Amino acid sequence: MSNLNSNSILALLAGAAIGAGLGILFAPDKGSKTREKIKGGFDDLKDQAKSKWTSLETEAKQKFTSTKDELKDSIDTLLSDTSYKTEEAIVFLEEKLAELKKQNAKLHK
Repeated sequence: MSNLNSNSILALLAGAAIGAGLGILFAPDKGSKTREKIKGGFDDLKDQAKSKWTSLETEAKQKFTSTKDELKDSIDTLLSDTSYKTEEAIVFLEEKLAELKKQNAKLHK
């Protein structure tokens, strides 16, 4: 989820909470009922925040796992490619060494 979407959702939740709070404060109810409504509103907001946090946490864990797996695959591919290149270099050097040994043997005769 993008940062802009997260900020928009948080702003929407904050606006809803403020609007609900003002609506309750100006409603013609007893103080005890008003406090009960405010507490209920805060409990709802707290539950929504927990839900959002859990959702963001789950999303972050999934992205981390996905990124970790992609990185592991990339490293495995890199190591495999490096192994082939190393083998090619060894074969090349062995061929050159064999040629040099032949040339050196001719010089010793």
